[in-house]
Amino acid sequence: MRAAMYYANDDVRIVDLPTPRIGPGEILVRVKASGICGSDVMEWYRKPKAPLVLGHEIAAEVVQVGASVDSVKIGDRVFVSHHVPCGSCRYCLAGHETVCETLRTTNFDPGGFAEFVRVPAINVKHGVFPLPREISDDEATFVEPLACVIRGQRLAGFRPGSTMLVLGSGVAGLLHIKLAKAAGAARVLATDVVEFRKAAALKSGADVVIDGREDVPTRVKEANEGNLADLVITCTGAPKAIAQGLASVDRGGTVLFFAPVEPAAMVDIPFNALWREEVTMTSSYGGSPRDIRESINLVREKRLDVADLITHVLPLAKAADGFRLVAQARESIKVVLRP
Repeated sequence: MRAAMYYANDDVRIVDLPTPRIGPGEILVRVKASGICGSDVMEWYRKPKAPLVLGHEIAAEVVQVGASVDSVKIGDRVFVSHHVPCGSCRYCLAGHETVCETLRTTNFDPGGFAEFVRVPAINVKHGVFPLPREISDDEATFVEPLACVIRGQRLAGFRPGSTMLVLGSGVAGLLHIKLAKAAGAARVLATDVVEFRKAAALKSGADVVIDGREDVPTRVKEANEGNLADLVITCTGAPKAIAQGLASVDRGGTVLFFAPVEPAAMVDIPFNALWREEVTMTSSYGGSPRDIRESINLVREKRLDVADLITHVLPLAKAADGFRLVAQARESIKVVLRP
């Protein structure tokens, strides 16, 4: 089978690999569409593990079923989670499935930028979800990133009628905007430094878009009747943007750290100011099974449109072009590969 082997953002090669063989409890799926995630182009994270086949935002069709599998059948359209929790450890039982040790050690074989993927038994048990006919293959590539966004806003305590500031208008930021508007936010403000993404933020429902090079806290006050934001979500790992977020949260508000920074990056925290104003700082990573189910329902019921975020659909043979588009982050939002 063909697969896109990642060495670096500017070195993605199409290679031939053996089609994976499945065992009892496992399934083999044919990948129909696979989205390139912003995390796929974080070289500080990916290059030390290279070469490898990436891709975790997939729509697929079941083509083989192992012994004892009765939850799916050949021909079913599915979304498959690459990382799955055990569902029974202390973290899972406390609602922190994404810090479960099992989740951190599970994956499918190889990544989604391949023609076929072997789904291990534990992923079949906890991470295979049927795709309704109302969701296209390309739209299904948003199931995982939208689930992450759903979980983030849930953990941050989003409230209808509140004001939200989203720093960074890439795919995650735009999904946060769309979800907040669909859930009843009174006002959503967004930032970015790329004109293409600023325009996308407005199209996605942001009431005000601020250039990230401006005085963001002042602009937030000007746009929000003199108040700062109730909920701030940092969707970029730029330390300057994170500092802007910490300075833009209102008294009693919450800051959700949604994106990582490079390992050596330092972020100064105005501790006394945040303490005095009773600001909550929290983080979220990934999506749990309940968030994936909610994500599928939101897209199926058209309560949240994702198709308009797709800017490029490419064959697997042009995976290198897709990685270049995502890494440059200039004139693309969601890039989808079709193996």
